[in-house]
Amino acid sequence: MSGSGLYFRQLLSGQDFAVGDRVATQMVNFAYLIGDEETREAVVVDPAYAPDDLLDVLEADGMRLTGVLATHHHPDHVGGTMMGFDLEGLTGLLDRAPVPVHVQKAEAEWVAKVTGLSATDLTPHENDDVVHVGDIPIRLLHTPGHTPGSQCFLVDGRLVAGDTLFLQGCGRTDFPGGDVEAMYHSIQRLGSLAGNPVVYPGHRYSEQPHSPLLDVRRSNVVFRPRSAEEFVLAFG
Repeated sequence: MSGSGLYFRQLLSGQDFAVGDRVATQMVNFAYLIGDEETREAVVVDPAYAPDDLLDVLEADGMRLTGVLATHHHPDHVGGTMMGFDLEGLTGLLDRAPVPVHVQKAEAEWVAKVTGLSATDLTPHENDDVVHVGDIPIRLLHTPGHTPGSQCFLVDGRLVAGDTLFLQGCGRTDFPGGDVEAMYHSIQRLGSLAGNPVVYPGHRYSEQPHSPLLDVRRSNVVFRPRSAEEFVLAFG
């Protein structure tokens, strides 16, 4: 769970939290808790379901929520209406713990529209901004393709990749705002990250919940195309 003072938990929806929630169980989303074991501060990544459960986990671990990191605007990551169900998400969480919500600036309008939050509830960021939780730096990587403002988070040898990169495959590009060529370039950027970080995806679509980047590069078909043109032909 920890290393170099880092607090890090990967939680599977429908199993580790939001147990009994049909949408959470079907969508197999991961939420993440990232914090500083010294200051006891933490942020949550993509709290779409059962915010009380996530706050309870933090409390049980002696941690205090100080912020939210959103990978992108889809309701199974930030809340909103999905498949006829209302997901509490950010609005439910902020009712209980009013903290900053860190979004990529190109995604802010989308997040506000989906969740009903106001622009003042959101803290927009540029590519390569760093958010500190306690003394732990989290690097924000703008990775458009799945959505215009999708972002991933790099922290202490871990890459929280949202729906940009799964262990097998990548996020869809046929939803509003999707861009298959942008996805190619985002995947290439992630694939070239130094230090072989462990990839933590936004969904459990493979047997393993996480895997080193070099292993993902070897086994994931999205790294096989050698150009944007080949990628578009294969996945467009």
